[in-house]
Amino acid sequence: MRRFLLAALAFGALAAWALWPDDSGPEGPSIMERARQDSAQAGAVSAKVISGEDLPPSGTRSLFDHLVAQNERLPFPFEKLVALLQSLHPDGQPPVSLMIPMGRSLLKAQADFAHPRVLVAADFQAPNTDVALGFAPRGMLFLGFVENAAEIEVISYNEAAGRFEFQLVQDYREGGIPRLVYARRAICTTCHQGATPIFPQRPWNETNGQPEIATRIIEARGDEAPYLGLTLKNTLAAPERFDELTEVGNFLPLAQRAWLDGCGQTGADCRRQMLKVGLHFGMSPGDFDAESADAAALREAQAAHWPPAGIVMPESDIRNRDPLEETRGIRGFFRTLFRPKATEPGAQTNADLDAFERLPRLPAALDPLSPRPPRRVLRASELDGAFGLAQFFTPGDMKLLDAAAGFDRRKLDAAVARLPESFFAPQAFTRARTVNALLTALGAKARDYPWLNTSEMSEPVALGVPPLELAADSVLKPFELYCFACHRGNPAKRLDFMGGKTGEEVLASIRETTAIRDVLDWDRYRGSDKENTLMPPADSHQRREVDDALARGEPVLEEMRKVVPSLFDF
Repeated sequence: MRRFLLAALAFGALAAWALWPDDSGPEGPSIMERARQDSAQAGAVSAKVISGEDLPPSGTRSLFDHLVAQNERLPFPFEKLVALLQSLHPDGQPPVSLMIPMGRSLLKAQADFAHPRVLVAADFQAPNTDVALGFAPRGMLFLGFVENAAEIEVISYNEAAGRFEFQLVQDYREGGIPRLVYARRAICTTCHQGATPIFPQRPWNETNGQPEIATRIIEARGDEAPYLGLTLKNTLAAPERFDELTEVGNFLPLAQRAWLDGCGQTGADCRRQMLKVGLHFGMSPGDFDAESADAAALREAQAAHWPPAGIVMPESDIRNRDPLEETRGIRGFFRTLFRPKATEPGAQTNADLDAFERLPRLPAALDPLSPRPPRRVLRASELDGAFGLAQFFTPGDMKLLDAAAGFDRRKLDAAVARLPESFFAPQAFTRARTVNALLTALGAKARDYPWLNTSEMSEPVALGVPPLELAADSVLKPFELYCFACHRGNPAKRLDFMGGKTGEEVLASIRETTAIRDVLDWDRYRGSDKENTLMPPADSHQRREVDDALARGEPVLEEMRKVVPSLFDF
């Protein structure tokens, strides 16, 4: 009996040692409990100016919405979306990409080594032209795709609203009807606690920047062929750059809070001085004098308005996790033995929160849901607000402004001084508005910037709005199968002509779009110079499905054409 007790005690001590590493301890919190907690920013000027609603404020849209609208459709498959970002890069470079087979996202249960979660980030600033400011999504556009869930998670900046937007592309699969919707912000910000991108700390053991993770992915997939158009192997330079891009993104909302909260409701002169100092820094970071008279004037102006508690910079870094190490050796054996096992597949989509809640929880130290202390708290004596404003401008913007001022910085200072006081009212800071206001003040020509114009965009859609339910014999069924993916929910208003809350509304809209008859007239236009106008697009999976239906003898094109009245219907 004594031997049995000693053995039991030894086993218990060994198990306790195995289950007491520095990443163990209490489990992480419930996502629903976290979502119900109030924002610490409530009552601040920034909270009044920068919306916390799920949908973007009227007249504003996410960068991703603009990208889809200007491309006229959401590229599919994912390789084409990656290729679109690469085509916009001035040097044709692919976006930064990573793979995470054992991660911590809402869709973690759907990713594995054969189908890892793929992360993509834009990393370029296109040059300005004589007529337009360049597209500059560096640190402003992030994608996460889990193929098994058929869902893309999108974080992209909304310049006009001064915030990042959280979106989902649902049903993103072969034969699916993709829907681009705005996610529930309160859920997203349980992990993205600054309403910004987040990423683990080095050495990024979850990613394929680690050789062993890459090897396991290759083994699971059977070869080294690219997955979703992306390489399976990565060096640590890839997660390092991804981490840097999330840092760039996190500084933008901090700069907005300094601009708004740091100068308060009535601090127009404070904001004017912040812009002036920000331009000084942006023009010549290496020569910037933090003890200059202008820097001192900014500190003095900030001291009059700065919140007594300071301005919090949330922590965007989550602790590094090594999912393979957790299973190794005797410690890994006991962890695997005693940790609760998943008894169901977990969240199938980001809306499936109940299933996510039923998964075994991570240790609190590793769980991105766990509240994180601030990275830092800005005080009135610091100049980070001005440094943050400088980040909004591209190097091309600085050259443009410098040239417009005749390479005389005093003239640029004078232009800042001439801007009307209304320009410095409490509103979100925007790059294009500021560059063009300064160009105008310098007597130069303002530049177009189409990435802010929403006049030709359809209404945004919130997560939870149910898709259109059609009867099996509805005349809209062929349109649902072959057309809805591009023409229902498209951010471009002119292409959203199958939108509508009911089948009757959709049918009425289709009947008013007489061009549908022409683009479905394959017999007339195939082989002619108008063949490229035929729909569905030649490179889409919907075109292949129409071809298959025609091969089976199904008159799908004629059925759809009959719904639209002919031009000479008499």
